[in-house]
Amino acid sequence: MSTANLLRLFLLAAIWGGSFLFMRIAAPALGPGWLIELRVVFAALFLAAIAVLLKKSLHIRRYWRHYLILGLFNAAIPFVLFAYAAKTLSASLLSVLNATAPMWAALIAAMWQRQMVSSRVLLGLVLGTLGVALLVGMDRLSTQDGALLAIGAALLAPFNYGIATVYAKSAPAVEPFSNAHGSMWAGAVLTLPALLMFPQPAMPSPGILGAALALGVLCSGVAYLLYYGLIRDVGATSALTVTFLSPLFGILWGVLFLHEIVGWYTLAGAALVIAGVVLVTGYRPAWSRRAVSA
Repeated sequence: MSTANLLRLFLLAAIWGGSFLFMRIAAPALGPGWLIELRVVFAALFLAAIAVLLKKSLHIRRYWRHYLILGLFNAAIPFVLFAYAAKTLSASLLSVLNATAPMWAALIAAMWQRQMVSSRVLLGLVLGTLGVALLVGMDRLSTQDGALLAIGAALLAPFNYGIATVYAKSAPAVEPFSNAHGSMWAGAVLTLPALLMFPQPAMPSPGILGAALALGVLCSGVAYLLYYGLIRDVGATSALTVTFLSPLFGILWGVLFLHEIVGWYTLAGAALVIAGVVLVTGYRPAWSRRAVSA
């Protein structure tokens, strides 16, 4: 991987890790419904502008069902769940729980295909579960009122990402940019019921609206462009490394900007989760593959 692509990878991890910072800032003021509606609308408008510049069509009549499925499981449901959890849990904890998505995907795929998982995948699932248990069990926020519901929501969110991942393997052959663009418009429609479920608690300040704007344009719009560009230039396997890096930035931003306390259990739990993801996905860095082939 070239230096330029490596810098793009770290930039993407920093942006996606920052999404939990922005949610932690804006969710208590806007509520999950309004925050996520703003996020997907801002992202959709940004990607629409890019689509006009690139002259890319969504072919809505042909793929509208596909966009709705992606918008539901890859945007509306997990975004709202994470925003709900962000009212209680720390950005650090949320970023690590988000990294369990590949483990959920492996488990869902095995159940869907009615196949036993390999010993490597099973070990990865066990390590990931232990990491989550350590994080949740030791974090002081877990004892607050509503913490159990928030933790459940934060674990259910990456479960939906797992559903979207399994679905994508048999989905229509739509280019990645259109998937991102179409799913954001679908997510904007599908998130509307959440406005009634989670009414806006207060009039937001300009800073809160700025966090929502950053969440949509930067953490959804720009991040998708970076991610799919990396897949094109370095391949899906190398781009997957962002899954391991995002929690590190999520923890860093939480400490720097929200003054969150990171204990030994946070680092140990994150390490177990990341190790579990590596085993489940079968990820091997490029240098190790070259060594084996040599």
